[in-house]
Amino acid sequence: MINHITAAELRLLLEQNPPFLLDVREPHEHEAFHIGGLLIPLAEVLHRAAEIPRDQPVIVYCRKGIRSQIAIQKLEEKYGFNNLINLRGGVEGLGG
Repeated sequence: MINHITAAELRLLLEQNPPFLLDVREPHEHEAFHIGGLLIPLAEVLHRAAEIPRDQPVIVYCRKGIRSQIAIQKLEEKYGFNNLINLRGGVEGLGG
């Protein structure tokens, strides 16, 4: 079961206590628009899982929220992550 956060909820978090952000888009997408965080493209996410914290909530995002769901599913299945939250609708919901 994947946990989700909306763009409005994330906006509030970014103003108060910024969470750890994981961008699973491609580098050119990240350069064009991003909300911060660590960039690990979806194709690399399993190989770079050690870079993702397990001791705090991690908001995973992409353009529309599909690649981030795939990344979360893969990380949960292969490495047992239980702290990943998908940005529903991706950065498009934030104006990106």
